[in-house]
Amino acid sequence: MDIVLQSLIIEWENFLKAAPRLLFAVVVFLLILAAGKLAGRGLSLVLARAESPLTHREFFRKLVVWIFVFFGIAIAMNVMGLGGVAAGLLTGGGVTAVVLGFAFREIGENFLAGFFLAFSRPFRHGDLIRSGDLEGVVTGTEIRSTKIRTAEGSDIFIPSSQLFKTPLINYTLDGLRRLEFKVGIDYRNDPKAAAQRILEQVAQDKNILTDPAPFAGINALAPSYVELSVTFWLDKFKIDADIRTIRSDLMDRCRRVLLEDGYTVSAEVSTAVGLTAAHSIPVELNQR
Repeated sequence: MDIVLQSLIIEWENFLKAAPRLLFAVVVFLLILAAGKLAGRGLSLVLARAESPLTHREFFRKLVVWIFVFFGIAIAMNVMGLGGVAAGLLTGGGVTAVVLGFAFREIGENFLAGFFLAFSRPFRHGDLIRSGDLEGVVTGTEIRSTKIRTAEGSDIFIPSSQLFKTPLINYTLDGLRRLEFKVGIDYRNDPKAAAQRILEQVAQDKNILTDPAPFAGINALAPSYVELSVTFWLDKFKIDADIRTIRSDLMDRCRRVLLEDGYTVSAEVSTAVGLTAAHSIPVELNQR
């Protein structure tokens, strides 16, 4: 028992002797970290004056901070008397990177992918993007991931390596959005005339572009109805209403004009539904 107490006393005395050096090392690290944050903010301001996108300003700001953190740890270790270890971190960075690359391959992939994405600029904050089965609006960028918010309000962090390796769809880079809906009419009705009436309703909306031109025509011959497909384009930067509202209003106008003109709109049943019965229109919504 005495041996244990003696060992603890010796270790405590050694700790007290090293405490000033340890405290000084912590202070040095915090000062370097603060300098890194200031340098990151300064770089962010410079990029902002150069009208660089917010995604890239955030990425490079965080990258500068991490670089200062690395050197801060190395300098703090040197202050603590661990100069050999610190020198190994600085001079053996290449070997360390290789070792860590194998040990943390996915982390390394995401870091490098995020670095290259910052230069390729495939999206900005507020853009609607799609990668694989994930779709949402870009709300933030990290060194290793990109944060998007889905239409359901969920926040998803997509690894940078996925965005870099898989096809990336940016719906709003040039502001153009293609929307589509479908409606069924009876086989006895004239589909060309119905399509023309729908296009007349489309032409009344000033938010819908004439180039690319809207389209309305037969999409499929279903067992109980003829399916018409309606597609049109919007410029996100020029519309004065929500995209969903524009589409919903257009669909309602088309429904009304078809019923007023005597068309029989059909549900997905074995027989068509007449105008005197309850009318329903099978609708499939797709955004492009």
